[in-house]
Amino acid sequence: MKILLVRVSSLGDVLHNLPMVADILRHHPGALIDWVVEEGYVSLVRLNPHVRTIIPFALRRWRKSLTAKPTRAEIAAFLRALRAERYDFVFDTQGLLKTGVIMGAARLAPGGRKVGLANGSEGSGYEAVSRIFHTDSVHLDPRTHAVARGRLVAAAALGYQVDSAPDFGLPAPLPDLATRPQWMPAAPYAVFFHGTARAAKKWPAANWIATGLALAPMPVLLAWGSEGEKREAELIAAGLAHAVVLPKLSMDEAVTLARNAALAIGVDTGLTHIAAAFVRPTIELYCDSPKWKTEGNWSPRIVNLGELGAPPTVAEVTLACARLLAAPVTAPPGPA
Repeated sequence: MKILLVRVSSLGDVLHNLPMVADILRHHPGALIDWVVEEGYVSLVRLNPHVRTIIPFALRRWRKSLTAKPTRAEIAAFLRALRAERYDFVFDTQGLLKTGVIMGAARLAPGGRKVGLANGSEGSGYEAVSRIFHTDSVHLDPRTHAVARGRLVAAAALGYQVDSAPDFGLPAPLPDLATRPQWMPAAPYAVFFHGTARAAKKWPAANWIATGLALAPMPVLLAWGSEGEKREAELIAAGLAHAVVLPKLSMDEAVTLARNAALAIGVDTGLTHIAAAFVRPTIELYCDSPKWKTEGNWSPRIVNLGELGAPPTVAEVTLACARLLAAPVTAPPGPA
């Protein structure tokens, strides 16, 4: 059986789609699974060894120069790669016009099906026009968790039940300190994922500082992705003698940061969810987004605090830190 997954963005959404791979292979051993994803997230999908072929999609970059000859050549190469196989199933679990168009361009084997979402979740950017590319549309409860959505779509199409915790297929933390990047301390560290594009989802700098003081002397690493986030990191570090503002990290480096943390604390953003997917001790902070949609609910090593319009307190977070750090920090099993 040949299967194509179409989930191109964003970081958290691509991550939350990964358990589809393990589910499909558990119920259909030997299935060959390919994936179309935005080029910036290729390295994340590549961490799952059970994805056979990754087809990079670069619309974010292409749209800046659609009429340029090199861009047209890249688009043509993408379409050739997309159409190189005939698939038994094509799954679009994003439900956008652009992902529907990708699904429409993919080729089917005789009797093949193109399966997507019949509806969006609450607050999603679902585009109903994407259904014109489906042979089958799967209806889900509008409050279905982000991880469960793709799993349930595949289960409905392939004839099985979702009856296990999600398996993201991600590797264990790096076992050898000598292989760690230069910016990563040898001692166990906490990482604060404080940055997010939407200001309402942020947690105040004073709260980060108070939490960091409670963690002393454990090193606290501060990641950032924009100049504004870098300034916020510097403000937090100014109040914490044991905090380090990291250099700007690549996607691979940011994933490594989350993958090896002894403790990750972060707002509702992709890197926080990556730490939770690696089953690192993780505290997810919900300040202005609904917890039901993305909370890490597959391990007691993940604590979800706050709710839409009700940010967590410093006391709640420090109590969760104490509980998580009291348990041995061991590596989760790697992918089979």
